[in-house]
Amino acid sequence: MGIIVAPQPPAAAEGLKVLLAGGNAVDAAVTTAFCQGVLDPQMCGIGGSGVMLLHLADGREEVIEFHARAGSQVREDQWERIFIREAADRYGYVLEGWVNDVGYQSVGVPGTVAGLALALERHGTISWADAIRPAIPFARDGVPVSGFVHGYWTSDSGPDACPHDQRLQWTPEARRIFTNGGELKKIGEPLVQADYARTLERLAEAGPQDFYTGEIGTRIAADFQAGGGFITREDLAGYRAEVAPVLRGSYRGRDVVTAGPPVGGLALLQMLNFLERHDLPALEWPSVEAARLRVEAMRFAFADRDRYLADPKFADIPVDRLLAKDYATVHDRGETTHVCVVDDAGNAVSMTHTLGAASGVVTPGLGFMYNDYLNCFDPRPGRVNSLAPGKTRWTMIAPAIVFEGGDLRAVVGAPGGTKIVTGVLQALLNLLDHRMTAVEAVSAPRVDYQGDLVTAEGRVPEAVVAGLRQLGYSVQRRVLNYDSYFARVQLVAGEGGRLTGASDPRKDGGVALRS
Repeated sequence: MGIIVAPQPPAAAEGLKVLLAGGNAVDAAVTTAFCQGVLDPQMCGIGGSGVMLLHLADGREEVIEFHARAGSQVREDQWERIFIREAADRYGYVLEGWVNDVGYQSVGVPGTVAGLALALERHGTISWADAIRPAIPFARDGVPVSGFVHGYWTSDSGPDACPHDQRLQWTPEARRIFTNGGELKKIGEPLVQADYARTLERLAEAGPQDFYTGEIGTRIAADFQAGGGFITREDLAGYRAEVAPVLRGSYRGRDVVTAGPPVGGLALLQMLNFLERHDLPALEWPSVEAARLRVEAMRFAFADRDRYLADPKFADIPVDRLLAKDYATVHDRGETTHVCVVDDAGNAVSMTHTLGAASGVVTPGLGFMYNDYLNCFDPRPGRVNSLAPGKTRWTMIAPAIVFEGGDLRAVVGAPGGTKIVTGVLQALLNLLDHRMTAVEAVSAPRVDYQGDLVTAEGRVPEAVVAGLRQLGYSVQRRVLNYDSYFARVQLVAGEGGRLTGASDPRKDGGVALRS
């Protein structure tokens, strides 16, 4: 039996068709990803970045990395004089004019096309063109603006980021596609992306390299040079997706496989190491003590995130020391989308891909929005995450696969910025320690801690919030009960040879489908 979980039901349905036609998990994941880019165009797309974690039926495991990288024309000190402060939620830095958050200077060399192509080349059974084809009608014929997409457009981005309604109109092409003369399209109104459809048709016909060295690449490079961006034709031509080893850990005797730096898998494993020594299964969730332990695990791991997590090509990261079980003992005290697929042969994929917060940049005639991946580089020179040509920044993307006694127990990941790793952590705790079903595990109320303030979802009982405050924590209890401030976790759970799946209700109509 195969299963697919994704936040966008039409995209998941196209992935399911691939499984039903005999395709494998990689085929379904890549097909779904292309559709997601059209259906959720500020969350992901071919102008983006990401990571695919794979467990193959023959036992092999690997990570395919397709991170967006800073262009060759960046300088480490280029934003030093316009730095204002770190963002309150630790997602990026606030600069004058939001130049790192929106517009041409915010964009890194996109990796999604190269990453999806490499995954199909190494492990797929369908053609590149067949993987792209289902996405084209969504773009050409239009899809209704969903509640979640519109909610993102109109949500308050806070004082540390460009307002979303301005982001959608930052370039004339973006304004033309996503608004009616400056008025945001309404829920249910058709969103037609005809240029995006033609770009996908071109990619399907000419192949993935056209994005980097062909006609599409030429148009991208010319637009960025005209717009004052940092991406050159040579940057595009030199881009490569990469295969990396998985990062391994364990939790209460279960094997946990995830992706290593610069993504959040390291922090996830550190949190699990911290919590492993506590009897969480004996605690209820939510409860004061369970909440306290979750927050302290986040505090522990995020202190190291700020100190160490970076592009491993540019920094020495003491991974072995940070993941040592006794290290956790000594220290005891976001915009994206995701797809999880398991096929009936036992291949499993957990893939997160993203535009960051989306740059607002659309190249005339190409129709897709680019990432704003330069927003999380530290604008102050000489720091572990300072800007450098060819460098990628840290991200809390945390795809993970868990095995118990050699059997698949969970395939999990999430969109949600800096809240991704805390969302994945809590879904796993709910599943493994509190014995919740997949639906219960992703739906249960959450807390989050990024360094200063504990944020509690609206459904966290007041008694738990009060208990945390009595223990000395600063706590903000949010109003919404199913709050998209938190990560939108996608989960496939396995037990007794049976697979179940769940897509977080905090996202717009997520779905789990079986073949």
